[in-house]
Amino acid sequence: MTLTSPGISPSHVDAVAPTFLLPPLPYGASDLSPVLSAETLEIHHGRHHARYVETLNRLLAEQNFSAHTLEEIVRIADGSGAKGLFNNAAQAWNHGFFWESMTPSVALPTEALADAIVAAFGDVESLGKRFIAEGTGHFGSGWVWLIARGGRLEVVSTHDAASPLVDEGVTPILTCDVWEHAYYIDYRQDRAKWLSGWFERLANWEFAGRQYAAALGRGEPWRYPKPENA
Repeated sequence: MTLTSPGISPSHVDAVAPTFLLPPLPYGASDLSPVLSAETLEIHHGRHHARYVETLNRLLAEQNFSAHTLEEIVRIADGSGAKGLFNNAAQAWNHGFFWESMTPSVALPTEALADAIVAAFGDVESLGKRFIAEGTGHFGSGWVWLIARGGRLEVVSTHDAASPLVDEGVTPILTCDVWEHAYYIDYRQDRAKWLSGWFERLANWEFAGRQYAAALGRGEPWRYPKPENA
């Protein structure tokens, strides 16, 4: 099966498939401690995320896939029903976005984002309760997200590799991983404790502010790093 992105002519189908890299963490492995240990972060990033990227690149080569960005690949794989490719592409993207959603230097939300939080939830504390409840209540593996649908903020969860990246008119703002490998070493089965610590002490509101600005048409949203042979 050959999958191509819209607008790519057949003459480009036999081009070399893109090769994505595992992006480096935007902080040191121990910088998020004690909320997230270096051991968990190193295993999660260096094994789990790395494996998704490795499998993604293999599938892209096998399927002669000629799209040029990971965002494009996720959307095409989702629309075409290429489940294996979608799972690995979306998980590579979700994890890249997750690393950016955390910071060791927590700041207050930007003014525009703070206003949107008040409009949708009442205040940051209420948003936190909603976020933690959504993630804790999600059955099985997945992700909890703060998204913007247009200019309106919502909290949603997705199962397994599913991502709001594929939803029309939606911009992901922040995400937290609720697969067990994201927190089991540090919290065992206590997902609520993991989410509470994450929201209160790691959520990257500066990054969220840029994403929200992009949702309003003021700048570009975060993109996964381009493949090395782009």
